[in-house]
Amino acid sequence: MIITQATLEDELGILALLKANHVSNVVDKTDGFVTTNMTNQQLAALITKENGVTIAKENEKVLAFAMAASWDFWSEWPFFAYMIEQLPIFSFVNQPLTTENSYQYGPICVDKSVRGSGLFEQVFYASLSSMKNRFPLMVTFINQVNPRSFAAHTKKVPMTLSGTFQFNQNDYYLMACPTDLK
Repeated sequence: MIITQATLEDELGILALLKANHVSNVVDKTDGFVTTNMTNQQLAALITKENGVTIAKENEKVLAFAMAASWDFWSEWPFFAYMIEQLPIFSFVNQPLTTENSYQYGPICVDKSVRGSGLFEQVFYASLSSMKNRFPLMVTFINQVNPRSFAAHTKKVPMTLSGTFQFNQNDYYLMACPTDLK
């Protein structure tokens, strides 16, 4: 298994894993899902401009990914634009969250065939490490109807609940952690 930053050659594998695990294609929501959609162009920009996709692959098959980028990158999505507006309401260890001191991490996705193998943690920490020279804090959201994601982010890695918010009648947890964990 190789864990590395994605290149454009990995684009189709990432998009296939994203689509297979998108909330619109997942029947059993308790098994985890992702909500962010991404076009080929958006993914290419995330890979080339932000160096923001950490992947795990074996025999050239993408088995996991974690996306991460500046708030500026994500600002074109209405959901993230809303998060940017709400960010000043939240803090992490008494430090207000801002677009300057934090970035948006996620989604993260692990292929069903390798779940429970420790790959989640490996990809999480590799993604975190890839951004630590740019930002001191990582921020993400978790849909409150996604217990698998909440458990992974609070039991397998040390993310902290910073608060809750609502968007389009869905409830979300806002999570944060420092980037210098490992």
